[in-house]
Amino acid sequence: MLAALMMFLGGGILSAQPSGACKLVAERTGELGCWIIAHDALGAFAEARTYWHVHTFPNRTEAEAAKGPRGTVVDSMGKVWLLTIEAQGWRPTKGERVAEIGPLPIRAGGTYSAQYMEAIFTPGMTSATHDHSGPEAWYTLEGETCLETPTGKVIGRAGGPPIVVPDGPMHLTATGTGLRRALVLILHDSAKPSSALVHDWHPKGLCKE
Repeated sequence: MLAALMMFLGGGILSAQPSGACKLVAERTGELGCWIIAHDALGAFAEARTYWHVHTFPNRTEAEAAKGPRGTVVDSMGKVWLLTIEAQGWRPTKGERVAEIGPLPIRAGGTYSAQYMEAIFTPGMTSATHDHSGPEAWYTLEGETCLETPTGKVIGRAGGPPIVVPDGPMHLTATGTGLRRALVLILHDSAKPSSALVHDWHPKGLCKE
């Protein structure tokens, strides 16, 4: 989810990306990694909370037709997705509802952008210690992820509740025994980078326990 840097522990590869945690999907050279599939400015939000609505469609034409002003259509992991940031209970005119994730804590009156990513990790892959200028959330399709923050750890599993993490220091590890696949959102302050490295907090290794 992730960070300004991604460390692939098994191969020892360190990759820095100016846009944040992940490489642009156009730069993709393989399946594993974290890939930015969309980055859209959403404008100002009047309320101090919002939600991430996840829907699938049989084709891109139908998804584009159902898209609202804060919706983004992406192709990812063999499906067409409509990803939308709107108030609780929002629904498109068509499409299959997959999840409503939130609330996402934001600043009332703040202007935000949505960075969407596709993350495919093997167990043991991890992020650098980082934070975001807004909440991060992910919807796990397969596998398991552990995220450590100063307040403890949270674990996201396929079939379990989606994870929402407010801004602040964090360190992510792909755990479990199988491949982890997830759609990831960073809802960040449009005037700030989506991600930044953190040097004044260090994880305790809770995700290894």
